[in-house]
Amino acid sequence: MMELAKKLSILADAAKYDASCASSGAARKDSRHGKGVGSTGGAGICHSYTPDGRCVSLLKVLMTNSCIYDCHYCINRRSSNVQRARFTPEEVVQLTLDFYKRNTIEGLFLSSGIIRSADHTMEMVIEVARLLREVHHFRGYIHLKTIPEASPALIEMAGKYADRISINIELPSEKSIAILAPEKNIARTQQAMGHIRAKIDENQAEKREEKKLGRRAKRDFATGQSTQMIIGADDSTDADVLLRAHTLYEGFKLRRVYYSAFSPIPEPSAILPLVAPPLVREHRLYQADWLLRFYGFGVEEIADANQPNLDLALDPKLAWALRNRGVFPVDINRGAREMLLRVPGLGVRNVERILAARRYTRLRLADLVQLRLSMKKIMPFIIAADHTPTLLDLDGASLRQRFLPPPEQMELQFDNPIPTAADVKSSISGEL
Repeated sequence: MMELAKKLSILADAAKYDASCASSGAARKDSRHGKGVGSTGGAGICHSYTPDGRCVSLLKVLMTNSCIYDCHYCINRRSSNVQRARFTPEEVVQLTLDFYKRNTIEGLFLSSGIIRSADHTMEMVIEVARLLREVHHFRGYIHLKTIPEASPALIEMAGKYADRISINIELPSEKSIAILAPEKNIARTQQAMGHIRAKIDENQAEKREEKKLGRRAKRDFATGQSTQMIIGADDSTDADVLLRAHTLYEGFKLRRVYYSAFSPIPEPSAILPLVAPPLVREHRLYQADWLLRFYGFGVEEIADANQPNLDLALDPKLAWALRNRGVFPVDINRGAREMLLRVPGLGVRNVERILAARRYTRLRLADLVQLRLSMKKIMPFIIAADHTPTLLDLDGASLRQRFLPPPEQMELQFDNPIPTAADVKSSISGEL
């Protein structure tokens, strides 16, 4: 029988490809006033950094890396030649509690390959959460990865034990899923997401009613759901990815859509690309995602049919500003909030600070420096009490060049090494 440490090594490594494991927005709970183990806060987890600088982590494993599906992009697919392992629910519980009591983790992220059937797999995942919550009174964070093909009753049960649940949509288009993951279906995935959203809305409505009556509401369902899309495994453009993300945010109130750059796997399928996409593409998609959710941008403003992929050299807001110079400069003392949010280098928090401060004084460049803004980035796009950009600054052809990263000196490579002085001397001596 395989040792627990060996299983952990295999199944923790197999779980690293799933990025959708942050816990922002999780309800606070602790065990200070009763029996139980641990607590959780509302800030990020899974080796994420919280707003106050803390780094928190969780045990991230699969129940098993065996799978009846044969998704081409997945290292754990049915036809993959990898070493397999499987935890029992009791083993996952033991590992979680042991790591937690050693102050190594603050919670659990649990996913699984599909074995026997979606319902059977979902039952094993739920059993882990049930044992932790009901038997060991674990108050830490639990994120469960659910399976779209599982019955709605099981997904609902998972939500009662977990702080966050997620279903990976994997790819942005139905065409790509039909080719790369033929056993999966976007319609089924979105149907499951819709059921989860309805339960979350119902639970929140009950909480509001309980609060009106002055009673403390009991948490009966997860506080949110998230998903992940793999980038670069198919020919989807950034516009396709962002449009799918926007649809998910609007239709299902997802907490987050995570983007994971495709990573070539051992013994890959012949229909997969041989080279991974540049990691900066994943980074630009996260920045664009932020613009959609917090800055009032539409998908068509960030990427459209004429320019379907993001500029990898510049962040999406700066790239938009350079394409739309006619709306600038924006007066920081008079401009509307929605226009200030479109100024490169101005974030949501600093826009709020500017709006609050300008009620009492006309802001100057020195005031913006105190906010620790990137003055090089914002100055061509704003008017302040003591600053107006020149026409050349905003309309000049060199403006884009000012924001590009500096050129890097490439290393010279030779098929044959450069001879040293000693080599030359020896060669001459030999000829003489």
